[in-house]
Amino acid sequence: MSEVRTRFAPSPTGYMHIGNLRTALYTYLLAKKQGGKFILRIEDTDRERYVDGAVDVIYKTLRDCGLNWDEGPDVGGDYGPYIQSERMGMYKDYAEDLVKKGEAYYCFCTKERLEELAAVQKASNISPMYDRHCRHLSKEEIEKNLADGVPYVIRQAIPEEGSTTFHDEIYGDITVDNSILDDQILLKTDGMPTYNFANVIDDHTMKITHVVRGNEYLSSAPKYNLLYKAFGWEPPMYIHVEHIMKDAQHKLAKRDGDASFQDLMEKGYLTEAVLNYILLLGWAPKGENEIFSLSEMIEAFDLSGISKSPAIFDPAKLKAINAHYVRAMTLEDFVKIAEPYIRKTCTREDIDIKLLCSVLQPRCEVFTDIPEQVDFIDKLPEYPLDLYVNKKMKTTLETSLDALKQILPVMESITDFTQDSIHAALFALIEKMGVKNGVVLFPLRVALSGKQFTPGGGVELSTLLGKEESLSRIRKGIELLSAAV
Repeated sequence: MSEVRTRFAPSPTGYMHIGNLRTALYTYLLAKKQGGKFILRIEDTDRERYVDGAVDVIYKTLRDCGLNWDEGPDVGGDYGPYIQSERMGMYKDYAEDLVKKGEAYYCFCTKERLEELAAVQKASNISPMYDRHCRHLSKEEIEKNLADGVPYVIRQAIPEEGSTTFHDEIYGDITVDNSILDDQILLKTDGMPTYNFANVIDDHTMKITHVVRGNEYLSSAPKYNLLYKAFGWEPPMYIHVEHIMKDAQHKLAKRDGDASFQDLMEKGYLTEAVLNYILLLGWAPKGENEIFSLSEMIEAFDLSGISKSPAIFDPAKLKAINAHYVRAMTLEDFVKIAEPYIRKTCTREDIDIKLLCSVLQPRCEVFTDIPEQVDFIDKLPEYPLDLYVNKKMKTTLETSLDALKQILPVMESITDFTQDSIHAALFALIEKMGVKNGVVLFPLRVALSGKQFTPGGGVELSTLLGKEESLSRIRKGIELLSAAV
């Protein structure tokens, strides 16, 4: 078998959609599983949608995810240029070669005529399709129009009878009647190729063996195969993957805020977790394990695992996978990423960041959760007294007041205000009172933070806040509860 060569060919439109990144991942894994080459090609011929700086976004996203390409615009290779707009010279020659073979033709129809045709077809409930008006012009008419400089496009001459069959690795053999295929434009009036023509030429000249793309291109595949046949070329293996959906009815869209890789990075997700989750959007591993490093993905990836059903983007599952990766980090790595988030709401310089991170890490699912979790450290917020009432902890306003009154002298008496000494003193008090831990520690947590849920409990919070601030907040809690009970 010849070397496997796959390609990822994004358009530089400003951001990396999750669906595009999944295509890149599957394309990369397919190549690496077979010891082949992963090629990056930038398809920038749609100038209306081109966004400055978008190519750099593509480069950065792929590199951040570890999807390094073997050939591409910046690394070169034997089949460049790898930017479509730099390949313009070849497309016209290939299109005119098809005209000579009778597989394509010059179309001189004006914009007005095509608009009128579309209007008539719409009014008649006929699917929009070119009526092949120019397909049977005489040689003399064509030569005269060309000599007179009449603007033209070059259209593909689809067979008017019979059918076309193509094979997809996921869907199997698909056959369509040629009668429903439009004579698509290959070369536009300005000499620029259409996407549907350029990608066939580029894939062949770059020796691409496998093409992974969204199944919105399934309907174009027969036209691609007819082009390969017209040139006498072998088509690549097709792998069309289903859409990623927000829910059963709606595709994942940019406005949803989860559609791009950049969106998810800004929401505090880890790159490895996002890549792992994207792998599972439309692909199922053979075993129970769903956590994969990139090297493990290469080992496990198999086309048979790709689903024919749309994948539903599940934020809860992404968050769970991200939490797994957060838990697996070393504390040092967690501190590096977490500290900027901590500093959004916690500016105290005397806070032990390492201790804070040690209690945050087991409770952190995404890093953007952190600012709200630590916003009480700088200043105790106003809080409702009903926070002290907790059925599970068996606490009431009365029991909480009693607990805080007993905690205060114990904390005042601690000279070496460290986590170990605070822990020892509080648990000695719990034993003396003969109560459950929560009866003492839960009111302490609320008094220190103004919250029911915090990173760490009363012992850790006391250590972080320091003796004077902890005592001040306990006294405040006693004052508030005394006024209410």
